[in-house]
Amino acid sequence: MNAVFRKLQASATQQAFVLNHALTTCRATPSIQHPVWASVNERQYKSMPTHGIGRWRYLLPKDPPKKKRDRQQMKEIVVETETTYATLNVNVSGYDMTVVEHFSQHIHNLCNRLGIKVLDCYALQTKTTEVWLMQEQGTKMSVDSFLKTHNRVVQLRSLNATMCPIFLEVLLKNQPEGVQLSVQEHTELDYKTRFKGRPELEGLKAKITN
Repeated sequence: MNAVFRKLQASATQQAFVLNHALTTCRATPSIQHPVWASVNERQYKSMPTHGIGRWRYLLPKDPPKKKRDRQQMKEIVVETETTYATLNVNVSGYDMTVVEHFSQHIHNLCNRLGIKVLDCYALQTKTTEVWLMQEQGTKMSVDSFLKTHNRVVQLRSLNATMCPIFLEVLLKNQPEGVQLSVQEHTELDYKTRFKGRPELEGLKAKITN
């Protein structure tokens, strides 16, 4: 009986060893057949960032300091000559913002086609006008509606005297309804109207000077 039991025990241990060897070979086969998959699945640094490795701050060139944004200054006004005009402002205004914007864009494109130098193109502050309505019987008045006037300015430089009448004729023919068009010489006052007034700051400056 002891000899039989020993034989059974030896065969059982041998079978267990064979099974373990088979399992290990099965687990190792994917890494041999598909090394790319194994390398992707078995990476050890999943959440550790790699940027900045090997960079030494004292060896890198220093970043240049950021420059402060300069205050916008008035551009030089071109003086008129015998053949050219001075700096001109083409003012476009109307109640429909879309029409005003498209017409100012048309003026800019026309200047580019005709070779006219466009110095600047900007929008002025929108003006609001209240329309009051008086009752038929009585003297009370009530606000009926608000009208918003949108302004766009296309600033031209050194417009040729021979090109000016052709340019204005094309603009007048293409002027849409409800849009007002005017051309005037650019002055320092026109530059100041672009910015919103600050009466509190002006009052403090007046007190300091006095």
